[in-house]
Amino acid sequence: QVQLVESGGGLVQAGGSLRLSCAASGRTFSSNAMGWFRQAPGKEREFVATINWNGGSLYYADSVKGRFTISRDNAKNTVYLQMKSLKPEETAVYYCAASRSRIATMRQSEYDTWGQGTQVTVSS
Repeated sequence: QVQLVESGGGLVQAGGSLRLSCAASGRTFSSNAMGWFRQAPGKEREFVATINWNGGSLYYADSVKGRFTISRDNAKNTVYLQMKSLKPEETAVYYCAASRSRIATMRQSEYDTWGQGTQVTVSS
């Protein structure tokens, strides 16, 4: 069974940091671009960050540039999202996803495998 499992979420104070992990199982995703998305209560899911298959191309939502870092370890079949200077409005469920292609993309329609999400709560 192919699956992505996120971990590392939790409760953090504003200005704090968290590191999310996304572990893949059932198949290797070393040839796929990966992405992180988030969905806040009452809002649509939005793009956060994406990384191409070998880590050579990274893209971020404007709102997280300079504070979030996406990375991957293909040997471990794992993708990470390091988040710093977190804000209360970034409280959301964070999802990891695998794209159909090697190319990093912000388009959710290009992702066909999704994790179950991990809750991040930022208190003020």
